[in-house]
Amino acid sequence: MNIQNIKIRSAILGQIRAFFQANEYLEVETPILAQELIPESTIEVFETTFSSEFHGERQFYLIPSPEVFMKKLIAKGSGNIYQITKSFRNSEQIGKDHNPEFTMLEWYTMDVNYLDSIKTTEDLFLSLCNKDTPSWFKPPFIKMSINEIFKEYISVDLLKCQTRILIKIEAEKLDLEIENTDTWEDIFNRIFLNFIEPKLPKNRPVILYNYPKQILCLAKELKGTPWRERWELYVNGIELANCYSEETDSGKVKNTLDTEYIKKISTSRVIPDIDSNYNLIFNSDFPECSGVALGIDRLVMLLTGSSSIEGVILFPFSDTLIRDCHSTSSETE
Repeated sequence: MNIQNIKIRSAILGQIRAFFQANEYLEVETPILAQELIPESTIEVFETTFSSEFHGERQFYLIPSPEVFMKKLIAKGSGNIYQITKSFRNSEQIGKDHNPEFTMLEWYTMDVNYLDSIKTTEDLFLSLCNKDTPSWFKPPFIKMSINEIFKEYISVDLLKCQTRILIKIEAEKLDLEIENTDTWEDIFNRIFLNFIEPKLPKNRPVILYNYPKQILCLAKELKGTPWRERWELYVNGIELANCYSEETDSGKVKNTLDTEYIKKISTSRVIPDIDSNYNLIFNSDFPECSGVALGIDRLVMLLTGSSSIEGVILFPFSDTLIRDCHSTSSETE
């Protein structure tokens, strides 16, 4: 824990709030305990029990993001909104880039799409820059589609690899061992993590856009293509933000949630309840919008030049693990 970095963190949070207030976004504060979540098969969640003399016991979950509540606010006519909130993810790494409890900035802009949100993000970054900010943090961002970068880095055209068999062939050419249980998404992710992510430019922030539609999420499909209207932002090689043109078709939302829920049943330790009526908020009055989620801890780590998020958060989870380890060691001596 570095107190000077904590002071810088406080200033950065103030600058972020000033930016969104100046751009007329409404700051909201939604619950971090939820009775239902949006099912995401790649995310493990924390479960807890609410106990009451009058209401009995009910299972609740710590939110992995505030999305489930923020979209309900949009449906009620909130307009442009943002929040800085605690989020929680279980069964992930602990250390340089990860903490089970972390701080997320999430914002939604009405009547725009994912490409429009790039400009807002660049403007946010500019508002955080000063004379000492390293050049690799400053806009304009480098922008490359996922297919462009696959073709440039490993000579793989994803347009020609739309089936599992075809992408498996390309993965094996790269000497990756593919299991029979690996899905198209699994194979794509292994190629990306091993051969794309380590090579990303570090001299400026990088936007990777138009992700394959086989990677299921609540982002709109880009009409007439095999892509989704989604981008991710990398800064100095670190994944920092994720953005969608939000899916607003009720039927497509339901299909995505049902599919992800079925996958969670077979892959996750905790199966959160889902709101069976959640898709109904996406009616004719729900506006077209774009949402961005950005990791505050990683952002502060980058701006302070810290080597780990452990240096920019108070009481990181690793401190507890080290303390417990020392305690166990003392007991066995």
